[in-house]
Amino acid sequence: MARPKAESTRVGGDIGERLAERLAAIDAEGLRRTLRPPLGIDLCSNDYLGLAHHPLLKRRMAEAVLVEGVGSTGSRLLRGERAGFSRVEEHFSRFKRTERSLYFSSGYLANLAVLTTFPESADVIFSDAHNHASLIDGARLSRARCVVFPHNDVAALKLLLSDNTGAGQKFVVVESIFSMDGDAAPLEEYGALCRETGAELIVDEAHAVGVYGEHGGGLAREVFLSINTAGKALGVAGAFVAGSSEAIEYLIQRARTFIFSTAPPPAVAAALEASLEVIAGEPERRERLRARARYLRRKLGLDGDSAIVPIVIGENERAVAVARELQAAGFDVRAIRPPTVPPGTARLRVAVNQGLSEEILDQFVTALENAT
Repeated sequence: MARPKAESTRVGGDIGERLAERLAAIDAEGLRRTLRPPLGIDLCSNDYLGLAHHPLLKRRMAEAVLVEGVGSTGSRLLRGERAGFSRVEEHFSRFKRTERSLYFSSGYLANLAVLTTFPESADVIFSDAHNHASLIDGARLSRARCVVFPHNDVAALKLLLSDNTGAGQKFVVVESIFSMDGDAAPLEEYGALCRETGAELIVDEAHAVGVYGEHGGGLAREVFLSINTAGKALGVAGAFVAGSSEAIEYLIQRARTFIFSTAPPPAVAAALEASLEVIAGEPERRERLRARARYLRRKLGLDGDSAIVPIVIGENERAVAVARELQAAGFDVRAIRPPTVPPGTARLRVAVNQGLSEEILDQFVTALENAT
């Protein structure tokens, strides 16, 4: 006996129509992004020290591929572990002057790991208002309550810490160098405040490690944990979480983004070891980077030596238009728009690298003046 044809139970409309509406809204706000490969003089990447094309890193990685292959084939707790991972983690711990470190395949995964592993349901996370999206997402996914405090405001944080007197642990989460404005967190004041209140300080060193601090080790000292991206100044990929042996061991046992992720290609570890060697052996790269950053900032009427130079345009469409004019002049500059930055603050996020000459920076400033 033939079964009667089932009536459709579909509800909610057409997903295609919904997506078309959402994309139209993105276009109306001037927020459509496009994928565009590098073209022109690099003024937007995070390759601050120029290590992504360093011959030693390329040679070590190529040699490791011939020995280890191109894939790890499993998580590190299964068959994905290699001696190179442990070796580079030990090397990074010495570089960072911590007891131990753990390597993740991206900074995003490392930040999610830290903030979903350590804060528990009775705890409170105090997060800087300008923190990177990965830190924001990690706090949201955590079981703890999250309190956002005004950017770099020590006094406001002190009041919030004193107002939240529950039995749980307090965590203060900041970046050392903030990714969109290039400004530094008052880490010494935060450290003192955390010692007074029993809070633990977690610092994302994505834009500081390799560039700042003694031997390029970054700015975070005497903190609970630091997260150190390896795809920016270090020129390769992934990220190290650095801290006490106990904290790193706990991450290995409990961090879901570590346990359930396929390990990175083993050859990446060989390139990272070479990167740490170059940073230690060629300090002139850091010195040249900061000299070039100071030079450009002075030309633009800005203080400091941060390699991240924000040029705020305001309107989304105008920022895109200025970036396009600079690209036509031979400079690879990209427009940064909401939600990466607050509405009304669309900008060019210029990133200086050590390979730029003063002559090129002069040419860029002239092109910028013409475009704006």
